[in-house]
Amino acid sequence: MIEFEGVSFVHPTGVKALDGVTLKVGGGETVAVVGENGAGKTTLVKHVTGLLKPSKGRVLVDGVATTATTTAELSRKVGVAFQNPDHQLFSESVEAEMAFALRNFGFSEELVERRVAWGLELFGLTEYRASSPLVLSGGEKKRLTLACILAWDPQVVILDEPTVGQDALQKERLAETIRMLTSTGKTILVVSHDIEFLWPIQPRVVVMKSGKVVGDGRAAEVMAQKGLLESARVAQPQLVSFHGALRSRPTSPFVDPAEARRWIAGERR
Repeated sequence: MIEFEGVSFVHPTGVKALDGVTLKVGGGETVAVVGENGAGKTTLVKHVTGLLKPSKGRVLVDGVATTATTTAELSRKVGVAFQNPDHQLFSESVEAEMAFALRNFGFSEELVERRVAWGLELFGLTEYRASSPLVLSGGEKKRLTLACILAWDPQVVILDEPTVGQDALQKERLAETIRMLTSTGKTILVVSHDIEFLWPIQPRVVVMKSGKVVGDGRAAEVMAQKGLLESARVAQPQLVSFHGALRSRPTSPFVDPAEARRWIAGERR
């Protein structure tokens, strides 16, 4: 679905943000991209949308090089919620914001209305339907950008730091949304520093450092490599650390606190 073939990217300032990245993401995969600030995470996902083009190598989406198509054409397949929602919101009302892309992609007015209502309900924004996006809180703006993307049903969904500004309840709703999208076969890329949010989702984890991919694998495998995580300045999930500290423990780390509680209570798996 998404392929990076020896991709390097150098900013006009001369800073190399990606350095020989080779990476393949299959259709239907959920992949978390982690690493310290400046590791190249956001630069990586901007190449999937075509907003940035490789200085060297190539990026393919559905077998088509991003240099051989337009950003507008890619946007029908790839939806991205950027870290700063103010870079995406521009309409006079929340409803108009959600309807804009749908109309631009040629959806019928009946379908536009249904999908707008669905997205507002899903993300708890119905009461703000007629309000300006500018009056929303930072967390509400983040939810609005995600609602706008899911409304047009792209095959690839990219979330850049989606939990910023979200409380515990909204984080849980977001996690459930990601699981729902995964179950429907969507390809999902999540860029996040929020390891405790990512861990229960159990995505494939790609670790980046200095523009390179330095780790890649199942969450349980990657998160067990403390040396790798420390070198990339990535925190180890608390449940993984807790699992490692137990003298008697199950074969794999606890996925969520409930599983840990059951083990402590003597309900061995």
